[in-house]
Amino acid sequence: MNIKILSRNSQLYSTKRLVEAAAKRKHNVEVVDPLKCDIVIEKRNPNIYYKGNYIKDVDAIIPRIGSSVTFYGTAVVRQFEMMGAFTTTESEALVRSRDKLRSLQVLSRAKIGLPKTVFTNYSREVSGIISQVGGTPLVIKLLEGTQGVGVVLAETKNAAESVIEAFNGLQARVIVQEFIKEAKGADIRAFVVDGHVVGAMKRQGKEGEFRSNLHRGGTAESIELTDDEEIAAVKATKAIGLGVAGVDMLQSSRGPLILEVNSSPGLEGIEKATGKDIAKTIIRYIEKNA
Repeated sequence: MNIKILSRNSQLYSTKRLVEAAAKRKHNVEVVDPLKCDIVIEKRNPNIYYKGNYIKDVDAIIPRIGSSVTFYGTAVVRQFEMMGAFTTTESEALVRSRDKLRSLQVLSRAKIGLPKTVFTNYSREVSGIISQVGGTPLVIKLLEGTQGVGVVLAETKNAAESVIEAFNGLQARVIVQEFIKEAKGADIRAFVVDGHVVGAMKRQGKEGEFRSNLHRGGTAESIELTDDEEIAAVKATKAIGLGVAGVDMLQSSRGPLILEVNSSPGLEGIEKATGKDIAKTIIRYIEKNA
């Protein structure tokens, strides 16, 4: 098959592993920078112009679209869809996953466990927001934040009020969530492909850090999910509409609570923690569906 990987950097671990896995299974594979694609729109003849040529006869694409280029990247994915290519991440699901508030609303409608969350239109009733999530400590998250950036733990009411008021003053959109104390600074990343959990790891924040992101110095180890955790991960992925996803969740006294469903999950952490060939699993998913 002819497979295109939409990535701005061919040297990234995830991109290299996908190229390697596709080539090993005898597919023609090319890395395409989505920001250098020109979208050509005309009646019954959608095209993409890239580096002096029209891209033709694409069987499948693997979008690796960074959050900072979601708008244009999604447009390129949509164009490939119009050209008849199978995609591991559909354009609508990509948009849905990148909007944290919308994602939480979709997951809530699907009756999936979530930390209690409040979003307001820069409300001045800050004390009311704090009480709605059960008081402090609480977590404040920028809607546009990634990899733990823009996530603040406020341990006292004064601190929470100060941070929320500061973000409101900057007109930065935030959500306020309850703090799950029993998680102890750890979360779970479940990697889902084609409706099945193909690997899972528990990420632990470094000493004094409540964020468990590996980019922030956290550590990871392979973990066997409980039935409830596996069901929650698969159900969340299906609700957002993704074929490939990284589902982040917390272990709480009331069961697994979903934090986020990531539409472009990195492969390095999960492959190194579990020892599994996740890239090969993604290519096999394409072979089954393209």
